[in-house]
Amino acid sequence: MTNSTQGAGAVAVQTLARAGVRRFYTVPGESFLEILDAVEQDSDLSLVSTRHESGASFMAEADAKLTGVPAVAMATRGVGASNLAIGVHTARQDSTPMVVLLGQVETEFLGREAFQEVDLAAFFAPITKWAATVHRADRLAEFVDKALRIATSGRPGPVMLAVPADILGEEVPVPSEASAGGAPRPAPDAEAVQAVARRLTTARSPVVIAGGGAGRAREELIAFAEAFGVGVYAAFRRQDVFPNDHPLYLGHLGLGTPPETLRALEAADLVFVVGSRLDEVTTQSYALPRSDQKVIQIDIDPDELGFVVPPELGIVADVSTALTAFIAQAPASPPVRDWAEHHRAYLNSNSIPPSRAANGVDPAQVISALQEVLPDDTIMTNDAGNFSGFLHRYWRYNHAKTQLAPANGAMGYGVPAAVAAKLAAPERRVVALAGDGGFLMSGQEIETAVRYGAQILVVVFRNGMHGTIAMHQAREVGRTAGVQIGDVDLAGYARSLGGTGYTVRDSDELAPALEEALASDS
Repeated sequence: MTNSTQGAGAVAVQTLARAGVRRFYTVPGESFLEILDAVEQDSDLSLVSTRHESGASFMAEADAKLTGVPAVAMATRGVGASNLAIGVHTARQDSTPMVVLLGQVETEFLGREAFQEVDLAAFFAPITKWAATVHRADRLAEFVDKALRIATSGRPGPVMLAVPADILGEEVPVPSEASAGGAPRPAPDAEAVQAVARRLTTARSPVVIAGGGAGRAREELIAFAEAFGVGVYAAFRRQDVFPNDHPLYLGHLGLGTPPETLRALEAADLVFVVGSRLDEVTTQSYALPRSDQKVIQIDIDPDELGFVVPPELGIVADVSTALTAFIAQAPASPPVRDWAEHHRAYLNSNSIPPSRAANGVDPAQVISALQEVLPDDTIMTNDAGNFSGFLHRYWRYNHAKTQLAPANGAMGYGVPAAVAAKLAAPERRVVALAGDGGFLMSGQEIETAVRYGAQILVVVFRNGMHGTIAMHQAREVGRTAGVQIGDVDLAGYARSLGGTGYTVRDSDELAPALEEALASDS
């Protein structure tokens, strides 16, 4: 330790900055003033003030999902923390590292249900990897270091620290040592590597299910699939883990997966699960893999092994390290397996049909127009809703880090995620897709985009209702309730927030409107 001192809030910010954190997303509040000030005064850091705490947490989640480095979401006490929670839940289910800093009531008032007080550690415990209240200023940096380690180790996820307002200004010694190093990267043992290589070589029709944990081992995954001649599926909303045009790509395990896309998985005698938690959607409501199919599962988090499906072999390992080890044991020539029919089935289901709209615009034609005007390395962000099925089905993800989508199905994600993506990668083209329901939940973050100069394109599919819920209601009870959305001038709303707005009512207007929007300065 040095002899110099600083306020605890400033020391906490320095600790985060040393770990590579660069952006802090927030709606400012009176209970964490020193942290706000410390971020603002550091020229290497960005304080992004959003229009709503849900926007702040969605932005932090999308930022970290894109970069792999935790971003910080901040809010004040019970009211701000409650609004922030949706993005924290997204980070938990999407395995995204995030640090959540929440201002809390003063230490002497804790436990008295003071103004806006909530037991934040208890509130956030179910949706974080770790949640704690810091009671001493001289331990705040220690807690931040621990939070960073937990957020980035094993299965990544969000952590939350509640900090009473009175400790942030206390003078504490400034640590001289650097923060702890990166997360451990465990490797599989030699016996496991040889066992995997044998099974993949001798299996009749092995397939891979690749999840978010494989997203940062994309090149290794491609080399692995080619070395062993295995077909590859992308887990729900993880379509950019493997190039979709690759002849070994079999499709996306999402909502409404076409039956022909599932055939290779249904016929597989070995399912190799790589960095996927095998969520409900990926497994088609826990139907696949079946109990009679052999499963090998690789995950950095031991708690994920066998959590959904008992594996024949479960290996705790860093995905990149494991795939590299397996490749080294691959046969000189890959086993001969013909995936052409299954890849062709994916391509056929992925081909955009002629317009089916009697009036208005067929959503598939929107994706077609986007393909015409956008580079194929565009970052696509999307909300939840029926409209997203058209994006997932027809857009081809052939580049890494091009998909930001909430696996937990959170509405309101698309616009904030696009703002964060543009701030984190200003050189990239970023497009958000949303339904009118999700857009009206968080579309006000267009004002944030304008204020910070983040030029994004937002495409809103308007059907005047919460379409997914209406679909379920019509199917289950034969009528709808509470799903209508008013006739809002969405283009005018965007203009009122400082953006440029267009309304497209015919397919022929799509490409010209998109090109004009992309050329706009706002």
